[in-house]
This record gives sequence, structure tokens and C-alpha cells, in this order.
Amino acid sequence: MSRIAYVNGQYLPQSEASVNVEDRGYQLADGVYEVLYMKDGRFLDEDLHMKRLERSLGEIRITPPMGRAAMLRVIREVTERNRLRDGLIYMQVTRGVARRDHAFPARPVPAAMVITCRRTPPYPKSAEAFAGSAISVPDLRWARCDIKSTALLPNVLAKQAAREAGAYEAILIDRDGAVSEGSSTTVWVVDANGVLRTRELSHAILPGCTRASLLEQMADAGIASEERAVTEAELRSAQEVFLTSATSFVKPITKIDGAPVGDGKVGPITRRLFELFAQHAKGGSNIRA
Repeated sequence: MSRIAYVNGQYLPQSEASVNVEDRGYQLADGVYEVLYMKDGRFLDEDLHMKRLERSLGEIRITPPMGRAAMLRVIREVTERNRLRDGLIYMQVTRGVARRDHAFPARPVPAAMVITCRRTPPYPKSAEAFAGSAISVPDLRWARCDIKSTALLPNVLAKQAAREAGAYEAILIDRDGAVSEGSSTTVWVVDANGVLRTRELSHAILPGCTRASLLEQMADAGIASEERAVTEAELRSAQEVFLTSATSFVKPITKIDGAPVGDGKVGPITRRLFELFAQHAKGGSNIRA
């Protein structure tokens, strides 16, 4: 059965779904996106993701095509038509269709929205089996990485470099020699002194929803951490490194640029946080689709 997509008010077989060639998202990357993870028919951290989508739209001055309640109804409809219970939902909103011009359309046009979904592999069972490696690359992105823009070319090139190196992720190093984030993830370290750290929020990084969710769970569990920059040298001397995102959950990184992280095994803090987030994902306090 062909997957079903939502495109500007219509539910269509994904093989037949399309957007106008003058959609500003297609021509100018003038749009934003969001990704939801569904497990056992529940949306994980739904409120965090919807708030981030709304914030991204506000930052680039796009009026949402519909309210949150209506959008959630559409998302549910897409998952139901695709019989999805475990997988990813992709939402993209652009400024709409207008004659190509860098400036906003002189006469406002309706925002365009696309929603698709797909099944994913089962949730990882163990931190050890889920562990991966990373490479480091320069951060070549624009100055507003806090907006979840569809303009992802530097991220694409970084991720491709990781794939060609046989690694899961590319960790981005900014011009000051500090870790920004991964090409599609938040980076965390347990530094040489045993302190759990991740970079503070700013325009330089995306406010990760899984990052925010994990920080809440850590606070409830009494697990301390610090939000401050990690230098490249601190990354390489770290005892543990892991990544978070809607698709990476809590992913241990045991090798960077071919060198082992710590003793090259999943560390105790990473393992504990992997288990903590797994319980959160299984518990599912969010709405049922």
C-alpha cells in the first residue's frame, strides 16, 4: 500500500503528492520543519515539538497555516491512514507559492504545509547495541541555527562526510574551537573531571526537544549537569560522549575521528541516561494518536 501524504489540504498517495515549482520552500528554503517520533501510537514530547515549530515559524514571520489543534488532527489522520504506530512524522511549512523573489511576497499568500510519515526500526534495546562513532568537521552553518530551517545544505555535507567515513554523526566545531552540535543532534560529554555537560542554548544551536526532555527527566532523577560550551580539546579528552535527538534518542558515541572515547565502551552515565529516556519513551505521557 502506498504511503499517504498530506499536501495543502489534500491526502494523497505519496507517489502522487507534489508541490508547486514556485513554492518558496523549494526555490529558496524559505520554510521550517519539525519531526515527531511515535511509539506505540503515542507522540513523544509532542508539546515540546509543537512549541518549537511555532517558534520557528514566528522567527521567520510565517503565519501558521492552521492552529495547533487542527494541525494535530491532520497529523493523527496521516498516521491513521498509514496505519502507523511506531515511526516518524515529518512536518514542513513554507511561506507558500509566489513569483520568485528574495523578498517576501508583496501580497501575502497562504503558507504551504506538507506532512508525511514512515516506519522506523524498533526502539533500541541496549546502549551497547546502539552505540556508534562520529567524526569532527568545521561548523559552516548560518548564524541562526536556533531556527529549524529547511536550509540544511551544510548539515547535509557534514552528514555525508560522516557516512563516507563509516560514522554515524559529524560533530561540528565552531570558529572559536568549541563544539556546536551534531549535524542533526545535540552533543553531550562527560568531561575529564566527570562533569556532564552540553552547550548552552543560543542562536548557535538548535534547541533540541530531546535535549529539553532529557534535562527535565534528569532534574526529576537528581542527575546534575552543566550547560556550557565544550572545547574541541575537552571533547577529545572526554570520558563519555553521547548524542540526543528525536531519532537518535540517547545514542552513545564510543569513537571520534577513529580514536576511542574514554575506554572505548559505553560509560555508566550514558547508560543510565539511555535507560532513563527509554523508560520515558515507553511510558508515553503524551496523547494517543
